Amino acid sequence: MFLLFFALPIGYAVWLSFRKVRVSGLGLGAGAREEVWAGLENYTGALSDSELLNGALRVLGYGCVVVPVMLGLALVFALMLDSERVRLAPVTRLAIFLPYAIPGVVAALLWGFLYLPDVSPFYFVLDRFGLPQPDLLDGGPLYAALSNIAVWGGTGFNMIVIYTALRAIPAEVYEAARLDGATPLQTALRIKIPMVAPSLVLTFFFSIIATLQVFSEPTTLKPLTNSVSTTWSPLMKVYQDAFGNGDLHAAAAQATLIALATLVLSFGFLRAAGRRSKREAAR
Repeated sequence: MFLLFFALPIGYAVWLSFRKVRVSGLGLGAGAREEVWAGLENYTGALSDSELLNGALRVLGYGCVVVPVMLGLALVFALMLDSERVRLAPVTRLAIFLPYAIPGVVAALLWGFLYLPDVSPFYFVLDRFGLPQPDLLDGGPLYAALSNIAVWGGTGFNMIVIYTALRAIPAEVYEAARLDGATPLQTALRIKIPMVAPSLVLTFFFSIIATLQVFSEPTTLKPLTNSVSTTWSPLMKVYQDAFGNGDLHAAAAQATLIALATLVLSFGFLRAAGRRSKREAAR
């Protein structure tokens, strides 16, 4: 199953990235189009493609908003649910996690219609009270709109990961902290957060990968606004080149570069986190 549905498609994409279609003559007769070896031509074209680079910069700005906000909320919710004073913890935990169970396309459609002034109940309330009605699908606010969808859908999953790590901390640790006179806030800052640091690293790792692969949200919102182009994110650029322009070979090279960038960033971050853990253990 791994070879058939994972390794083989990746290998085929890499193979396509080193090929190109050459058209001979007028391109009308049989055999006028043939696939030939291109070497690194597709990769040099992808690295010099301004649309792909601009999409990467947009995703970088998007990630700078989504990742810290989403992980911050997940940590706060996990700490609150782990508190002894919490009420209805199972119901609250399920309510926070529930948005993650909604498919990304459905969530984007849901929020997209809530952003439209003509159909959104929020704009109706703002209009009734005479308050300003910002267009979240236009220009700069678009980042807030897309980030809101990602935060709403991903916070619950990260909260569950962190909450599970909190529940695994031995009760004796909390008892010792109480005997030493630690307040709940001190316990959270000096005991809970440091002890769930590996889970925070894991959720950060997952969030970085999801940010680099953002596709469903901007693609779904594109029919609702002119601010989202067909090449807004790198994966949208790959999709447009592959199925819009019909250049599978250039799209394969771009997809390979995105995968390599994801691998390098992930490996570098995990290695840095591992070195830090070793230094702390040595202390």
